Amino acid sequence: MRNISLTIITALWMAIVCSTAVSGDSTVASKPNFVVILIDDMGYGDIGPFGSKVNRTPNLDRMAAEGMKLTSFYAAPVCTPSRAQMMTGCYAKRVSLPDVIFPSCPTGLSAKEHTVASLLKQQGYATMCIGKWHLGDQPEFLPTERGFEHYYGLPYSNDMGINSKNGPKSNNRPPLPLLRDSNVIEAPADQDTLTARYTDEAVKFITAKKDKPFFLYFAHTAVHVPLHPSNKFKGKSANGTYGDWVEEVDWSIGRVLDTLRELKLSEHTLVLFTSDNGPALTQGKHGGVAGPLRGGKGSTWEGGMREPSIAWWPSHIASGTSCDAPMGEIDVLPTLVKLASGTVPTDRKIDGKDIWPLLAGQTKESPHDALFYFNGNKLEAVRSGPWKLAIAPQALRQAKNEDKTIKHNGPRLYNLEIEIGEQNDVASQHPDVVAKLQKYVAQMDADLGRHGTGPGVRPPDQIKNPKPLLKRIGTEYD
Repeated sequence: MRNISLTIITALWMAIVCSTAVSGDSTVASKPNFVVILIDDMGYGDIGPFGSKVNRTPNLDRMAAEGMKLTSFYAAPVCTPSRAQMMTGCYAKRVSLPDVIFPSCPTGLSAKEHTVASLLKQQGYATMCIGKWHLGDQPEFLPTERGFEHYYGLPYSNDMGINSKNGPKSNNRPPLPLLRDSNVIEAPADQDTLTARYTDEAVKFITAKKDKPFFLYFAHTAVHVPLHPSNKFKGKSANGTYGDWVEEVDWSIGRVLDTLRELKLSEHTLVLFTSDNGPALTQGKHGGVAGPLRGGKGSTWEGGMREPSIAWWPSHIASGTSCDAPMGEIDVLPTLVKLASGTVPTDRKIDGKDIWPLLAGQTKESPHDALFYFNGNKLEAVRSGPWKLAIAPQALRQAKNEDKTIKHNGPRLYNLEIEIGEQNDVASQHPDVVAKLQKYVAQMDADLGRHGTGPGVRPPDQIKNPKPLLKRIGTEYD
């Protein structure tokens, strides 16, 4: 009997060891925690791991040293589409959120769409959204209606509300509202303290949920204009107010990672750091930089969509590594759901792929035959391997009041492995590559449409009589 008991105990122990081992295969700890940190308008060249010499980012430096830099991680040209892709695993056009939406808009993220939060919640995860939502500000569209058990943050960009209760109204917008779940708790929000308060909420959530799997979507208001670093960071950087806020963001990330370490959760938690779009070059010294990339926010040049990104998971992702395979926000949903032992839905098309084999170092090949660059409803470029084919005019938006557009004299081809800055069009030298990428364009045209709406676009939710959020919940602001 004793030998049988020992055999059973040994078998159970081996099962536990095997379930948490990471070797040459894709086995990972069962139901790991997930933290996705999304910065607003941060450029590819704004942090130390991606070449910044003016912004001090010691915590991100350490995160990259302990994890993997993702050097070809793509988002969208502007806020709402980027966040739609992160939540749904689909191109923003597919879910009818291709453009920025504004307060009191009748449209928001459809309840029919699966979100990474709703799918993880089905797997027993505690879910929380902190920060900027921007997928609909009406009560029907808030995070607590899209899979998140709790929410603390601003429903849209920090420049979309007046900052004084007694100030002039702008486009019938209320003072900038800070929400807890679906309730406005402060209006106007004290933006100087937002980063610190967001971070406190993140630490509280992680600490409270440390004994069960959790998903934290931490979408910073920083570093979108108007800039609001706290008093602790104002005037402390060598890069003005913008640098001050970048350095406060770095402090915030340090607190989150330190909390995971202190609670002994670091080896059980995958953390992804990225940005929603490229730097706001039109803001001059109040905006970031794209480093070696061309263009910025609002464009489909690499500087508008390729984001400074880091994946961190000690003992699971090799330290000090880098991956240049094309991937992006659309891959977050399928990757996290699979790591959580869930199933990616098949009742609708999901554009994203599982990128865990890339993060685990098992392959260097992207799971995507092609990635597509949309600007609003318009398809402007496609990437396959090292090649990028631009098929439409692309705006540069490099300075205030400037919207210079590169003339379109036929397809423009760039080899991004040889020349990341998109200065040399080599289409005439590689007609075979142009033809190959144009086939991908034709396939996407047939699916989502190049300019208008293709058959693969799913309709959005619409509500009647949208109102400013404060009035919707019965709080007057005038």
